[in-house]
Amino acid sequence: MLQLWKECEGAKSIAISGHIRPDGDCVGSCMAAYLYLKKVMPQADIRVILEQPSEIFSCIKDFDKIENDCQTELAPDIFIALDCEKTRLGEAVALFDKAKKRINIDHHISNSKGCGDVNYVEPTASSTAELIYTVIDKEYLDVEIAKAIYIGIIHDTGIFHYSNTSPKTLQIASELISYGFDFPTLIDETFYEKTYVQNQVMGRAILESIIFMDGKCAVSYVDQKTMDFYHVTPKDLDGIVNQLRIIKGVECAIFMYEIGVQQYKVSLRSCKYVDVSKVASYFGGGGHVRAAGCTMNGSFYDVVNNLSEHIEEQIKEHEIG
Repeated sequence: MLQLWKECEGAKSIAISGHIRPDGDCVGSCMAAYLYLKKVMPQADIRVILEQPSEIFSCIKDFDKIENDCQTELAPDIFIALDCEKTRLGEAVALFDKAKKRINIDHHISNSKGCGDVNYVEPTASSTAELIYTVIDKEYLDVEIAKAIYIGIIHDTGIFHYSNTSPKTLQIASELISYGFDFPTLIDETFYEKTYVQNQVMGRAILESIIFMDGKCAVSYVDQKTMDFYHVTPKDLDGIVNQLRIIKGVECAIFMYEIGVQQYKVSLRSCKYVDVSKVASYFGGGGHVRAAGCTMNGSFYDVVNNLSEHIEEQIKEHEIG
């Protein structure tokens, strides 16, 4: 079993980063690793470099110390890539390439081999945060580290609702909440609460959604004009795809928003049997069996038709089987 402090022992500078558009698991994992290593190695220069995460995660200690600008002149002794492989690091990939040693910890099935000199990739884990819990010395675990790990786990398991939740996941969660943080409030503030405008956009996306494949698939999208009208960013669209997924009878949900001329960021979710990671991987993306994403070009209808072909194939295979 990988021991994080041993892998970092003797390092004077450590950079920690995750994927572009960081979600709860990415932020929680990066900050938990940062807080842990700061305790174990107080003399080392340790930095977290991420695209600016959502303010809902500001409850994590030292959230304000996250660096958004990648100082490419740095050459860290160790680079720790969390919750992704190299190609999803964004600008931080420059530091990854220059680091003397690279550590990759991830749970995405699309990153089965890892991209570091030292790799800990476990696709059966609920989240990268769960893996962080397994690689740290519990002697140094405190309430702030426990809270960061817990946030990562709840966001990648849908608060223990998704099928990636295992008995081990729940056992770890029970040990984390024993540290005494207010986990019900943490769930509300980082998972459920939305601004009035965020709810307006979600309501519009649901209202304009389309059900097809005999009710087994739901799709909706938000164009740039709509985002400008409501003064929202991509971070404000979180949760829409999950709301589509829980429509009765729907097996697979598609949500997309415009990021350029005839270019969309696509999020995919499934309930029981469609492996959306296979669909996303075909179009250059990736993710998990029940949650994945990719970027696609074309008109809205072109994108839906291309995705539908692969989704429908899996639905038919399930019905025949």
